[in-house]
Amino acid sequence: MPSELTPIFALIDCNSFYTSVEKIFRPDLRGRAVVCLSNCDGAIIARTNEAKALGIKMGDPYFKVRAFLEEHNVAVFSSNYSLYGEMSARFYKAVESIADRTENYSIDEVFASLTGMPEPVSDIGRAIQARVLQWTALPVGVGIGHTKTLAKAAQHASKVWREKTGGVVDLRRPEAVEWLLRRMPVDEVWGIGRRMREHLAEDGITTAWELSKSNPRVMGRRYNLLLERTIRELNGESCLDLEQASASKQSICSSKMFGKRVQTLSGLREAVATYVHRAAEKLRRQGSLCGAMRIGIQTSFHGDTPKYANAASCVLDYPTDDVRQLTKHAMRALEKIHREGYAYSKAEVLLMDLRHKGEFTLDLFATNQSERSDALMRTMDIINNRWGHDCLRSAVVPRTPDWGMRRALLSPSYMSNWDQLLQVQC
Repeated sequence: MPSELTPIFALIDCNSFYTSVEKIFRPDLRGRAVVCLSNCDGAIIARTNEAKALGIKMGDPYFKVRAFLEEHNVAVFSSNYSLYGEMSARFYKAVESIADRTENYSIDEVFASLTGMPEPVSDIGRAIQARVLQWTALPVGVGIGHTKTLAKAAQHASKVWREKTGGVVDLRRPEAVEWLLRRMPVDEVWGIGRRMREHLAEDGITTAWELSKSNPRVMGRRYNLLLERTIRELNGESCLDLEQASASKQSICSSKMFGKRVQTLSGLREAVATYVHRAAEKLRRQGSLCGAMRIGIQTSFHGDTPKYANAASCVLDYPTDDVRQLTKHAMRALEKIHREGYAYSKAEVLLMDLRHKGEFTLDLFATNQSERSDALMRTMDIINNRWGHDCLRSAVVPRTPDWGMRRALLSPSYMSNWDQLLQVQC
């Protein structure tokens, strides 16, 4: 019998994804420092290399560094999630056109299996890199290894030594693994955070190589199973396969800070109904039903304004994915916790007690209603998927709320809005 093939993984990662997307549609930004901001233009969450060279740090509050950014002519953008989502989908398709088995790990990262593909697989990595650039204009780095953790480490090296490697690093030879891990800080290892780094430092472990030489079973008992798997993966033992279908969430949360304070019950109703609408879309997408929900509201805890926060939970009459039923219960819960005289800064909707259809007994008198509800929700999702998720919505959900997320520096939706398509003059 033929021996089982040694697994080969590749991690394809877009370089500075948010800022790279913004620069695609703005050629005038080439060579210029660019940053992107978080929700409500709060803090810096993405930077080009030029911005990093100026000393701009991730997480810097925008209001604190605004004058500095203006002084150094830094281009600043609000987060344009619809544009990033469209580019991410095209990035996925470009990778999938070459690799049969993939795992969409994040909006800008894809794991791919190269097992059994012809050597040299580094050429396949360069083919993926070229295909993504051709289809999307996005620059990517590719890391290749016998485990997902080593592929992640190789991808890290493709960024650090981009000019020498061309953005593709094959980390399968033992001497290459040792060379990189000796130079790699332990907190750059996939899954090792700041707190774990501090614990490992107490054990005299500061590099990825020192971590790989530790006893995995002992470290697993001392810390956790995840660390044991990480150590084994650093030594070439594949413990993590591609996850081609993500597990269903046990709860779904929809929550954002308001663009401006909300002081009326009607404004809070609009916000909560909007978040219910978003959460219900995610609920139906994973094929689940909701049995309970929690509604929360709060004021800002900064400044001298009156402070208030409260939440209410409710159990639904029967598990459902019908946005009308979810909104009805959410409005009742909101009325219980709302208090006049406060300027609210945030609302939250949490769907709980999630289960798949068939995991509960239907109400004898609700069967027909459930069938009609399924047909209505299915039709609504089809229309919204085709024409935009706000095309059909509950009447209480506004089209353009005045409390909406503040995005004063938002770029056009070049790929999803007919009125904002890129125009080229010949």
